[in-house]
Amino acid sequence: MNPTDQSLNHVGSDSAASEILLAQPRGFCAGVDRAITIVEQALQKFGAPIYVRHEIVHNAYVVNDLRARGAVFIDDLSEVPPGNTVIFSAHGVAPAVRQEAEERGLKIFDATCPLVTKVHVEVSKMRREGLHIIMIGHRGHPEVEGTMGQAPDGIELVENVQDVELLALPATSKVAYVTQTTLSVDETKEIVDALKKKFPDIAQPKKQDICYATQNRQDAVKFMAPQVDLVIVVGSPNSSNSNRLRELSEKLGVVSYMVDHPSQLEPEWFLNKKRIGLTAGASAPESLAQSIIERIKEMGPRNVRVLDGIIENTAFPLPKGLS
Repeated sequence: MNPTDQSLNHVGSDSAASEILLAQPRGFCAGVDRAITIVEQALQKFGAPIYVRHEIVHNAYVVNDLRARGAVFIDDLSEVPPGNTVIFSAHGVAPAVRQEAEERGLKIFDATCPLVTKVHVEVSKMRREGLHIIMIGHRGHPEVEGTMGQAPDGIELVENVQDVELLALPATSKVAYVTQTTLSVDETKEIVDALKKKFPDIAQPKKQDICYATQNRQDAVKFMAPQVDLVIVVGSPNSSNSNRLRELSEKLGVVSYMVDHPSQLEPEWFLNKKRIGLTAGASAPESLAQSIIERIKEMGPRNVRVLDGIIENTAFPLPKGLS
C-alpha cells in the first residue's frame, strides 16, 4: 500500500460518508453523442487519419480516446492535406470555414449540434430582416465564433450586464438577441432583462436558445444540491456547460469541484462530508463518471443512489454518407 492509499483509507474512516447521489440526467446529450458517433463512423468507413476541426466536444477523455484511434484535431484547415476528410465539431463553424473546406476539395461531415444549427438559422433570418444582432455568450468559445460568423457585419457579443451598458447602438435600433446554447439559464435571464431595458422593442428567438440538455442538467443540480454536502461535476475545464453546473451548485451554497479524471479528486474534499452529489456535463461520458464514482467510494461512501429526474430520449440522425 502506498502513502496515497493510506491517506484515502484514513479519510474514509473519518468522513463516515454514506451516500453518493447521482443527478438525473447527467452526461452525454444527443448532440454530443451524435458528434462522437460521426467521428467513430468516419474512422471505421474511411480509415485513419480523420481530421476534426477543433475538439469534437469539450472533454479531454473523449478527445484523447478518439486521437488514439486515428482522429487528428486541428485548429486550421491548412493542416488538412487536400482530398482528405474533415469533420466540423459539435460547436459549429462560420460559413467562411465551410467555403474554405470546399475550395480545398475536402470531404466534409458536419457534426454541428442541430440545436446550434437552429441558432445559425435564426441569425441568418434576423439579418435578412434588417435586425442588428446581439449575441449572449463567452468570447473565444467555438460556438460563439461559429454563430457570429453567420453575420460578421451585424452582430455584437455581450458576456455580462456591463457589456450591455457599453453597447453603442442607439436605443431606437432594430435589434434582436440570440444566446450560446450552453449558458446558465439564470445568468442569461439577467442579461436578457438588461437588453430589454436598453432596447424595449428587442426581438427574441421564437424558442429559447439554451438547449434542453443544458436546462435539464441545471435543473437536476438544483434538485440535488440541497440534499448534499459536496458536489463533484465531471467535466473538462474548457466545457462551458460543465462550468455552469459547478457555478450553479456553488451559488446554491454547496462546495463544488470539477474534475475530468479520478486522480484529480483530493481526499480532504471529503472530510466530514456525509452525502456527495455527482453530475456530469453534457460532453462527459458515463464511463468516466463511473470511474470517478469508484474512486470516491474508496474515500468512504458506499451506497450510490440515482435521484429522480427527466429521462432523455432525444436522438439526432447522422449525416448522409455515414448513417
